[in-house]
Parts: sequence; structure tokens; C-alpha cells
Amino acid sequence: MLQITNKKTLGINGLGRIGKLTLWYHLSKRYFDGIVINVGREVGKKFEDLIQVISSDTTYGRLDNFLYGHSGKKVEIKIVDRDAGLISIDGFSVRFLYTDRNPKDIKWREAGVKVVVDCTGKFLDPTVPANDPKGSIAGHIEAGALKVIASAPFKIKNIALDNPDEYPTLIYGINHNSFDAEKHHIISAASCTTTGLAHMVKPLLEDEETKKVLTASMTTVHAATNTQSVLDSVPSTGTSDLRKNRSVLNNIILSSTGAAKTLEKVIPQATSFGFMADSIRIPTPTVSLISLNITFTSRLNELAMPFINAQYIKDLYKTAAAGPQKNLLYFSDLQNVSTDLMGINAAVIIEGNELHTRTGFLQLHPETLLQAGIKETNAVNLPVTHAKILGWYDNEYGSYVYCLGQLAEFVDSQIN
Repeated sequence: MLQITNKKTLGINGLGRIGKLTLWYHLSKRYFDGIVINVGREVGKKFEDLIQVISSDTTYGRLDNFLYGHSGKKVEIKIVDRDAGLISIDGFSVRFLYTDRNPKDIKWREAGVKVVVDCTGKFLDPTVPANDPKGSIAGHIEAGALKVIASAPFKIKNIALDNPDEYPTLIYGINHNSFDAEKHHIISAASCTTTGLAHMVKPLLEDEETKKVLTASMTTVHAATNTQSVLDSVPSTGTSDLRKNRSVLNNIILSSTGAAKTLEKVIPQATSFGFMADSIRIPTPTVSLISLNITFTSRLNELAMPFINAQYIKDLYKTAAAGPQKNLLYFSDLQNVSTDLMGINAAVIIEGNELHTRTGFLQLHPETLLQAGIKETNAVNLPVTHAKILGWYDNEYGSYVYCLGQLAEFVDSQIN
């Protein structure tokens, strides 16, 4: 029997970087009473090989240290039922499924799973029918799950079928409260970069002074991912970006990111101004850095000094970190390097030492004003403030999986 009798059982589809770390997150938080992981195939030569896979990580170390630090305490893993793929990790039930790769065939119903986190990165079009022979994220619902969360942005091929009200993109701490249990069954948790960016932008767009944005751009200096090649390789047929097939160990690689486009789905206000985004991949295992360049229409105070300055923006972030985005946004005055932020549980950490602003003047000539219907004989100087803001985020565990895990807990709480 597959049935786990615990009250709350989470399903995880896929055991890659995000899948394994999602397991680690829920082992530490214990909101759920058990987890069922669909691997979809046998791993190694024996069951113990799979246990070894989930017990250590090159980036984050051993599971013992992850859960208990350097106290010396060891995680106790017991094989409860080898044939059923059931183990106990410090009393926490974890079951592995091996036989099915198509979501519609995975035995979620029999396992008592209501919420599934799909971490495969393969099923990202929620409009594909559940019975599609190549698989569909909707298949999880047919297999018995009530809700499924994709650990990546949706990629909807038929734009006419893109309905954010039916298939929402939710980021914990940004718009997760818009989840509607009655109509939202398939959800995207966006990407690691969009998660960090959204938490950087939120305080700015909620403040009366900084919400008047003219334009913005961002670059993420991003750690390596499994979409890249360890050594130079021959691109697949139809590949348009040849750079990801160059060695991730030896290169800084220019790439693209859909973070700005996805941001508009979670913070619609961002559609009111232009937003460009790109990515620079670097040879590090995790922790990435967003460089946000944003320009505001500004005003001067009674001393003819810019109202928006670096201190003003720092204070905005400090207020957010202590209030509405507590435990999701941190402000740091330390001189950080990337490894200092690995494993830190926060969507983003604002780099206070490198936050800078500059105010200039946009000169509007009389003829330009006349085109806007304004009769003026003199040029008008409009104050404009440009800000450069840096934000660290652990793109694997500390930022993304941390927010993804809280989103899964929230969704479950709304249906139980």
C-alpha cells in the first residue's frame, strides 16, 4: 500500500537541484508530516545509492550539518520498507516512487498527496492537456493532486491561452495572498531571479516618492546552473544560444533572463515603465547578484536638494526588512562577498555599501511642452534621480527554495 496516513503529505516530482533542496527545506521545517518523491527511474544499483544522493550536497554539505550545524548530531535514516521505497529520516516519512515519468500516471492519489511541487523543469505549459503523451503539469491533477506548483516560470506556447487569472504566478511575500483555492490549481513559483528582483522592487513601488519610475533595467550576475555544459559541447539541433554550450568552468557567459517579464505578472505596476533584463553567468556554484538600475521622477526639498537620495532608499529597505518583508528582505551594511550569503534564508539581501544615487535634470524645451499641450515660454528642468541598487540572493536554497517552501505550506494551509 502506498497510502501514508499522516495528515499532511507533500509530493515532489523530480530530484534535481531544486527537488533535493526542497526535501531538505521540509525536513528542517516539519510543516508536512511526510513527503512522497517521484524520481521516475531507478537510481544507481541499489536503494542505498538513492539514500546517499539525498544525504549530501557539494554546495551545502552533508544533511547532518544542514539540519544540526556542527553540533555533532547525526541524521538517522532507516529503511522502513525497501520494496515500497519508504524510509524514515529522523522519524519523518519519505517515500520514493520509481515507475512513472508522465505526471498523469504518478500515484499521488494513492499516496494521499494533495499538493505537488514539480521540480523537473519539463512541464511548464499549464494549457497542455493532462493526457498528453509527452506529459503535462495538468497530469498531476488527473493523478489525484489538488494543487501543483511549478518551480519555474510558465512557458505557454499558445499566447492566446495565457490566462494569469487561471494560471497565476505567485511569489511568497509579494502576491501569494492572491491565491484562490477555488480556481487556482496550477501555479508557477516564478524563478530565483524574479523572486529576488520582486522583493527589491516592492518597497520602491509602494513608496510615494519612489513609485514614479521612468525606466529600469537589471543584470543578474548568476551562478552556474545545469542548463550549461561542464566542458564545451556541440549544441542540439535548433539551438539559438551557442554560449550555454561553452564550458561553465572557464567562462563568463552572457545570457538572457525572463525575470523582468515575469515580474510584471506578480507586480503589475511594473508594466507602466520600461524594464530591460539580462544575465551574466559566472563559474560559481550558488549565490547570485542583481544589479538594479532604476530612474525616478524626483523633486527637490526646501534647500533645493534631491528628496530621493541613497539614504532615503536605504531607509525604505530597512523599514521593509523590519516590517512587511521581515525575514524575506534583509539590509546589510557589511562588506559581503558571495559565499557570505550562501544558505541565508531571505529572498534578497540589499548590499548597503554599494547603494548609490545621482540626481540630474531633464530639460523640457517650450516646443516639447507645446506638443504635450502645455504653453510655456521658458524651458522646464525636471529633477530625475537615478539609483543603482545591488541585491544578493542564494539562487538555490536560501532565496528560491526558501520562498518556494513557504508558498507550498501556504497553499496547503488554504485547502486543509
